[in-house]
Amino acid sequence: MTAETIARVHIVLNDIEPTIWRRVDVPVTASLKMLHDIIQAAMGWENYHLWNFEAGDRRYGVPDPAWPDNGMAAARNVKLATLLDRGVRELLYTYDMGDDWRHTITVESIGPGEPDQQYPRFVDGERRCPPEDVGGLPGFEMFLDAMADPVHEEYHRLREWYGGPYNADGIDERFTRRALAAIASRRHAGKIAYLKSRTQ
Repeated sequence: MTAETIARVHIVLNDIEPTIWRRVDVPVTASLKMLHDIIQAAMGWENYHLWNFEAGDRRYGVPDPAWPDNGMAAARNVKLATLLDRGVRELLYTYDMGDDWRHTITVESIGPGEPDQQYPRFVDGERRCPPEDVGGLPGFEMFLDAMADPVHEEYHRLREWYGGPYNADGIDERFTRRALAAIASRRHAGKIAYLKSRTQ
């Protein structure tokens, strides 16, 4: 198989120190809906809240039929390559409009991928993302304080809510690689099925 064009993408969860980040190799033919799936898998989110991308004055996500004029373009219909061709190298990705997790997505480089490699692919990253529904940045700060202090009044309740200890410094790299590999496998199977349908 020939090498496809790959964008190396840096994902940063905004306004948190030390920085929570991931680096992922993404095929430029991926739709923004697939990029959403990739970010969810890479960061460790659970993908059950609303989300959107912003690039300049344009927004991409899942349009609401009840609000056809709200300016939201369908993310599944827009490929990353289209934005790159327009000169876009940075996107804002917001997940969970209540907790308002904003991510800066930066395209660091574009080039040929490895011919026998399936993409997307996890490269590296640091620190665990916040738990779902923790209450945004203020809730996450309180959660971290409580989970680090067994005598904190919220320690036992939050530990039970979370389901155990929380290691802010570690990410489950094996799980992350598997989650991205599952997307890559589905994408590869789809490409093979498409090629078969073209030859029948």
